[in-house]
Amino acid sequence: MGMSDEALLNRLNAYPELRSRVESMLLVVCDEKGGLQEADAAEMRFIEQMRRMGQESLQAWAIGQAAKAAEIAGQESGTWRGGKKNSSGTAPLAK
Repeated sequence: MGMSDEALLNRLNAYPELRSRVESMLLVVCDEKGGLQEADAAEMRFIEQMRRMGQESLQAWAIGQAAKAAEIAGQESGTWRGGKKNSSGTAPLAK
């Protein structure tokens, strides 16, 4: 067993879209409404939920990677972040 229940819940709360997807999958497992009478219907619902979870997970990962890259770039010396450019562009060539 990996992380504690509390740690898992804290991580899920940090990613609300993933938490929502996990909740959706649990609803399929519980089938409280009784709408999934056949295994094929449940399988299709799980496949749909897993695809969405994969897309959302990859998007969350990419956002985290971009934030890390921006933080590293900001720590490098000589990196100018923000402010206006002083250049008005390239001067036209004389004929």
